[in-house]
Amino acid sequence: MTLDTLTERLASNRDGAFPDLVRSFQDGIYSGALQFTRNRSDAEDVTQDTFVRAYRALGTYDPERIRDLQLRPWLWTIALNRCRNLLRSRARHPEDPPVDEHRDRSIDTATEATANADLAMWRVRLAFLSGPQRTAVVLHHVVGLTYEEISQATGRSQSTSRSDVRRGLARLRTIIAEEEQ
Repeated sequence: MTLDTLTERLASNRDGAFPDLVRSFQDGIYSGALQFTRNRSDAEDVTQDTFVRAYRALGTYDPERIRDLQLRPWLWTIALNRCRNLLRSRARHPEDPPVDEHRDRSIDTATEATANADLAMWRVRLAFLSGPQRTAVVLHHVVGLTYEEISQATGRSQSTSRSDVRRGLARLRTIIAEEEQ
């Protein structure tokens, strides 16, 4: 199913098409939110809240506006705002410790432990980037958004988004080179 087909279906039958919207985007929203929040529980909350807000918003839009939506950047605008609000709230209430980000409900294996360690290293590396660079790198390389979609989701120009990705990747290469020494 193409995104044009999905927007058309949402415009004509929001309730019938919405589960397909969720299935199409939930993994990407969760993966990106996990990189921003660094916490599985928070990423799940951000993902769920993103779709609740999207559903409510679609209920207020006329069919033509829904047909014109660029779904990925629109959903990421919602998700990024939820991530920012969550992180701001966490900064205001540091006494509320975050849930252990490495806790997994499945049985631990050597492969899973290695994957968790690798994920933790990438989180540390990404933390060294500026906020706009981290956002652009995650949206482009983790979520798979185009520069145009990143621009729409973040409100920054395409050239600035492209520069944020380029500079972020250069910084990550430097960090990895320093780790190897």
